[in-house]
Amino acid sequence: MILIAVISLGAIGAIGAALLYATSKKFEVIEDPRIGQVQEVLPGANCGGCGYPGCGGFAAACVKADSLDGMLCPVGGAPVMGQIATILGKEVASAEPMVAVVRCNGTCAARPRNNQYDGVKSCAIASTLYGGETGCTFGCLGYGDCVAACNFDAIHVNPETGLVEVDEEKCTSCGACVKACPKNVIELRKKGPKSRRVFVSCINKDKGAVARKACANACIGCGKCAKECAFEAITVENNVAYIDFTKCRLCRKCVAVCPTGAIHELNFPPRKEAAPAATKPAAPVTDATPKAAEAPKVETKEETNQK
Repeated sequence: MILIAVISLGAIGAIGAALLYATSKKFEVIEDPRIGQVQEVLPGANCGGCGYPGCGGFAAACVKADSLDGMLCPVGGAPVMGQIATILGKEVASAEPMVAVVRCNGTCAARPRNNQYDGVKSCAIASTLYGGETGCTFGCLGYGDCVAACNFDAIHVNPETGLVEVDEEKCTSCGACVKACPKNVIELRKKGPKSRRVFVSCINKDKGAVARKACANACIGCGKCAKECAFEAITVENNVAYIDFTKCRLCRKCVAVCPTGAIHELNFPPRKEAAPAATKPAAPVTDATPKAAEAPKVETKEETNQK
């Protein structure tokens, strides 16, 4: 009986193995060997900043795509995309480097706290419960969800200001911090020539008086910056200004007219102070009143007799 059971099980296993082998051959998917070659030159961060599920997904998309236009590995940048183009025999369009910016300037001094949060130190959890510890419900919560999401140690919370700050030298523009922020405070913008950028560091959509009361550095939607811009790069919607980095020419005129300092300029040289007007040497003080002509002296009779 034992022998019969062993033979039966062996026969079933053999038949099952044969069926699996036949099925695998019939439905076999042959992978393009170039996918592995492309994946080897990728940095392997698997950050998802390219818009695909990891480096493997991006490699497969590059091989299947007719053109590499719009394809970019934010971590590897132009050098890696150049290697991919060589492997695939395709041309790659040059893409301008991007960097994450924090569109909130509500420091502890400018945005005083009116309550205290004692829950889990998570921006995602805190944002679902209430607006925050200050009167501004749009600003950075400062609990560091973006810090935990960054794989490149490029973003940290400043303990003095309570705001997150981006190290642009380490930032790869993968977008992980953008996805992690529940307030949508972080944005990817063009890095700009010599890393120079101009942007509105505020997303408060409250009316001017309400926004200014909650934060001294808030944009009040006055529109002065939009009127000053000659390139139509600034729009004011929902009581807050926004600068389109594709149109901005970095003239910085908008920075000078902003009454609250909500527009930030990064990595620009110091502004030259206007030279004082040249002073002319003071003219000698003279009596401008003309002297009256002296009247002729009239001699008296006594003086005439003496002569």
